[in-house]
Amino acid sequence: MEPGSLFSFAITAFTGFFAIMNPVVNLPVYLSLVEGASQEEERIVQKRSVFTAFLIVTAFIILGKIIFSLFGLTVPAFKIAGGILIFLAGTDMVRSKDRKGVDKMKPTIFNESIAISPLATPLMAGPGSIVTAMTFVSDKNWMYMGIAILAFGIVCLMNLFAFRISSLIVARIWNNVITAFGRIMG
Repeated sequence: MEPGSLFSFAITAFTGFFAIMNPVVNLPVYLSLVEGASQEEERIVQKRSVFTAFLIVTAFIILGKIIFSLFGLTVPAFKIAGGILIFLAGTDMVRSKDRKGVDKMKPTIFNESIAISPLATPLMAGPGSIVTAMTFVSDKNWMYMGIAILAFGIVCLMNLFAFRISSLIVARIWNNVITAFGRIMG
């Protein structure tokens, strides 16, 4: 293992996870879901959703091969299906069909269970994140798995930070910029 290849893998894993689990593009959905919540309730939802997303993807990074063998899946078949899934998610992002702006979301009654679904999964640790994680580590050793977990953890912390300052971000950069950023990530 060359240090250059580990660094290259770390950058690739981070950018892959960042593009799939984009903290800024998730904000309109997050804000619509926590509408009417107190600051304490928001903090609970933020921590729980990010921690749950981290656990889900970490489990797939570590146990993915075992899960595959249980269900009779092969890594190449998963990569093909995952590639198609990521392609479709990317085209939806480019065409802005996957998320609504804050002003277009219907108001909801606040419930802390939103931390698990839809925030943790499928928004942050959805099929795209899991496919990306599995693709990165499918034929790698424990060192690469650790780097992938670290890269995903950093993106999770970025999501937590974005959730914490979400109102400020949306007020400063507006929904049009968030939509444009989502298209670029797609």
